[in-house]
Amino acid sequence: MKNALWAVADMAEVMGGELVGDAPKAISGLSIDTRSIKDGEAYFAIKGEVHDGHKFVANAYGAGARLSVVSNDWLSRLEGKTGPLLVVEDVLIALEKLGVAARARTKAKIIAVTGSVGKTTTKEALRTALSVSGKVHAAVASFNNHWGVPLTLARMPADSDFGVIEIGMNHPGEITPLVRMARPHAAIITNVAAVHLGAFNSVDEIAHAKAEIFDGLEPEGIAILNADDERLPLLENIAREKGIKNIIRFGETDGADVHLDKLILHGSCSCLTANVIGDPIVVKVGAPGRHIAQNALAVLAASKVVGADLAKCGLALADLQAVKGRGQRHRIGAGGAQITLIDESYNANPTSVSAALALLGATAVKGRGRRIAVLGDMLELGPTSKELHVGLKNAIERESVDRVFLAGPQMAVLHTALSGVTESTHADTIDELIPIVLKDLKAGDAVMAKASLGMGFARFIDALLQRKTLQEA
Repeated sequence: MKNALWAVADMAEVMGGELVGDAPKAISGLSIDTRSIKDGEAYFAIKGEVHDGHKFVANAYGAGARLSVVSNDWLSRLEGKTGPLLVVEDVLIALEKLGVAARARTKAKIIAVTGSVGKTTTKEALRTALSVSGKVHAAVASFNNHWGVPLTLARMPADSDFGVIEIGMNHPGEITPLVRMARPHAAIITNVAAVHLGAFNSVDEIAHAKAEIFDGLEPEGIAILNADDERLPLLENIAREKGIKNIIRFGETDGADVHLDKLILHGSCSCLTANVIGDPIVVKVGAPGRHIAQNALAVLAASKVVGADLAKCGLALADLQAVKGRGQRHRIGAGGAQITLIDESYNANPTSVSAALALLGATAVKGRGRRIAVLGDMLELGPTSKELHVGLKNAIERESVDRVFLAGPQMAVLHTALSGVTESTHADTIDELIPIVLKDLKAGDAVMAKASLGMGFARFIDALLQRKTLQEA
């Protein structure tokens, strides 16, 4: 098979599985979702929180799968038309074994990325920057959990030059087993912020959990840390305790190894000058926002330490595009009657909402257009939730936001705090808020939407994208 990813015999040996039926010699890729599977791939029947993948094995073959990896206890229960099977004790454990084998067979330089905010954007920036220096492998989406990391590793072609592995967590102890699979040469912590406080007693505890990324670093591996982060000293101490000798700091703080010298923010991009471990560089970053420019510093640091061409990486960042749900922009309407939509709907915490509000503040409006923020509850913040929601008032005022729409019970406290300061409207759910916002929008407005994923703000984005006409301002 041309462009084969795995020989099936090698898969069976690595995963300790048994082949049943007339299996192909090789497969072109791996999938755990029958909705996106491609012809020639192997389907892994993972048991998820909602669905068991074994129920969709027949669908996988109908979509083009050439092999399915299933657990032994499901062998007699498979329904519908099936094909060749690779039978294992546990499909997820088998995927993990394959991921470890993929990491062992490649000579690629591996970069792992974690942090409270900016993981996926930094992963995409690394993909963009490194692509001019070699073959880059990175996940197609935010595959950063207990199945996403081994899946990303298992999908890595043996001849990759660079691998970028995003690693997330919601609770202590989640990063360690994942980073030990990845064994990165460089590990980036973008920042540490008040996220998932429902599972932690303090932000310091979150820092300790993020620092688990040091557990899997290769010998002489490099930790790349945010010099502007309040918890830099804590992270440095943990790194040293874990035997990490090489630490690179990026940011605006004096003495940072990768230092931001000058930054000019535009509505659609950012331009910066920096010194990258002794090398001066001028960079245009294709996606706008101070937070993205700051993460670009980490990208430049990682690119240099893994041996990529720094100058070419810097030039490539001009092609960086904002990710869907993480700053992607749309123009809605026709002719002169248009608005700008900034889609920040993927997730939210106090740090990322403040960054999104800054992005809105830097966005030009036309004519009598307004800067409008549509915000929903930030979830999993524990007992500090009320305080953190009210705290967004400062960013709203600082960025001169003209109009605020709020959804969710926790945003009610921010609505009260904004009384007499900024015009705001509150509703219990985004579905109640959608018609109110749509009726209010006028030509020239710039709208930014952000909330935790569970608030369903993707429905608001979809409703706005379907809007054809707008009121005149």
